[in-house]
Amino acid sequence: MPTSRIWGRSLVGFVAVGALMGSACSPAQPVKSTSADTSAKSIATTLQQTMDGLKFQEVLDTAPVTTSAQARTLKAHSVDKDAQTPKQRARLLAAADDAKPISQQPQLDATVIELDKHNRPVSSGTVLMSPQYPHGKVVSVDKNFHTSDVRWRQWDDSGWYTNHAQGTIDVVPGRENASTDFMLPYPASVLKLMINFGVLRLVDKGVIKLDDTYSYQPTATSSLCGGATSSTIRQYVDDSLTWSSNPASCALMKMLWDHNAVDDLNQTFQDLGLETLQVKGTNAANGGHWSNPVTMSSLDTAKLLTLINGAPGKVWTAPNGKAVTRNVLSASSREFFKKELGDQGMNDVLSTSNWCGADYPAPGMPQVVPQRWIAADGSVTVDGDAYQHDVRPCNAKAEVTFAHKTGLVSNSGSDAGIVRNLPGKNGRNYIIAVFSNLGNQYIDPNRPPTAPGAHPVAYSEKYAQLGLAIDKYEAARHGR
Repeated sequence: MPTSRIWGRSLVGFVAVGALMGSACSPAQPVKSTSADTSAKSIATTLQQTMDGLKFQEVLDTAPVTTSAQARTLKAHSVDKDAQTPKQRARLLAAADDAKPISQQPQLDATVIELDKHNRPVSSGTVLMSPQYPHGKVVSVDKNFHTSDVRWRQWDDSGWYTNHAQGTIDVVPGRENASTDFMLPYPASVLKLMINFGVLRLVDKGVIKLDDTYSYQPTATSSLCGGATSSTIRQYVDDSLTWSSNPASCALMKMLWDHNAVDDLNQTFQDLGLETLQVKGTNAANGGHWSNPVTMSSLDTAKLLTLINGAPGKVWTAPNGKAVTRNVLSASSREFFKKELGDQGMNDVLSTSNWCGADYPAPGMPQVVPQRWIAADGSVTVDGDAYQHDVRPCNAKAEVTFAHKTGLVSNSGSDAGIVRNLPGKNGRNYIIAVFSNLGNQYIDPNRPPTAPGAHPVAYSEKYAQLGLAIDKYEAARHGR
């Protein structure tokens, strides 16, 4: 395999991004302060310029809404949003030949939190992109990596078309005078971070043990959740995080309901100052009904991952004045959580390692693929999805680990995780979280046909180009 095709395929359409990025492709000034206010400009500006340069608005829509009446019918399909069937996915692929340009600037919410060698956050950048902010708007944060200057709105499927992507339901009250008004993309399966955080909180309280057997007995049917199952909590967590099992995640969600732990979980997020992290509207009868009241911003998701990653001491002060520390989870729960995220099988968004050597999609961050998914021929298969590429050459040249969780529905694509350099590689230590309405309904104009029996490329390759650009910037920043 030619070397140029291992993390190094010629980045068609990416040269312009490098020109726009400036410091992202050349040595950047080292961070000299731990103040979020004084050090955020570098990564925030890089993130904004990169997102703008990638031209996410050039994607095509395989299921465009052409009338307001048609858009309004989307409200009827706004429950169990992660329950997309293989037939539905196939219909979107079949519609690719008739895809039309996207109707307006896509909705993107992206955050990078840079960490020191002790995993403490030292700087961050958050950028919001929408029809209101077509070139991306940098969000100002305080020394606690918190903002009160964004009016966060709940995602509205039809409203994205009919109301110029302007939401109408406030996620956080009292933000009417904020300078920025932004409708949060639905998080899709990244919401499983919140579910599993709640489960491990119960473990730490001694209410349950990871090796307890939980009998999942739903009292209402759900296409998302499936029927009754029985397994250890440890296995449900593994299935939920490493290959994004919806039935396993429903079981864990129902278990939270069984222990009256859902309200406490939502209150915990508020107490931590993670105000946009909300697991609301789910069904106690089966753990399903995942829909728009489930919300996550990239900033709060990245901060949650910072706690899971284990920064010592006071990590930030919550709006209620209380110190927030990693002890919100025990050391053993944090390590287990990170291990499960590190075993992620779906490396196909910000990293595209599962398609090693492919001409499409573009290479993302140079992440090593966990060995558990690699067959004797070097290819990766996850829950029956065969990627059909030998990942061993890319693993040999990998530079980072990426402990992450992906998410996908037709109008949502997301990825969030912890990036750390491999031994001997330029130091990287950062958190990245990206949410967008660009799910598998949207495709790149240059996407080739899917090979027979292969797992289709479900995300725009622009996600991967964003991941690679940010990783190159972080490698250069730490390499001096």
